[in-house]
Amino acid sequence: MDDDAAVPAAARLIRDFVNTVEQQIDHETLTSPDHLRDWFVERQLMPAGTHLGPADLDLAVTVREGLRAVLLGHAGHQADPGALDRLNRALAGLPVTLRFADDGHRLVTTAGTPLGQAVAGLVDAVRRAAEAGAWARLKVCARDTCRWAYYDSSRNQARRWCSMAGCGNYIKMKRAYAVRTGRTPPI
Repeated sequence: MDDDAAVPAAARLIRDFVNTVEQQIDHETLTSPDHLRDWFVERQLMPAGTHLGPADLDLAVTVREGLRAVLLGHAGHQADPGALDRLNRALAGLPVTLRFADDGHRLVTTAGTPLGQAVAGLVDAVRRAAEAGAWARLKVCARDTCRWAYYDSSRNQARRWCSMAGCGNYIKMKRAYAVRTGRTPPI
């Protein structure tokens, strides 16, 4: 997996948010509004004791899956236009503005909701990752049953899988078998 020391903090935040679901083993971290709140509290994007409801959880999952679609595009694959549209609609409902302070600037929400503030923190992480040149290095695994987000620290930014030992090896073995047997390789 990723060497966390090489992953800028903003990119790590986005990667970790996208990875709150592990599709390959059908494990969802954000199973309730309380789990969502705890995830954001641990990353200092929301105050402890905040109350979130089911609609907040739905919105956060929409943002997460929209970000996954964007990262799929970073990996050179066709992004789900529906997921991108839902992401854009969700973000339009949580407008952000640029706020300056003596230590720099950041994006903050103009909506006063705790979830709005947390999502603005994610949007600001996108801004920071882009400014650092790390945004395009965030990708999702090419294996369609995986789609795990990772940071591509390779020199030529051509990495395709979350792990060469796992997904990369699996896909290469399937392709080799398909060539030997004359079958179409699954991904």
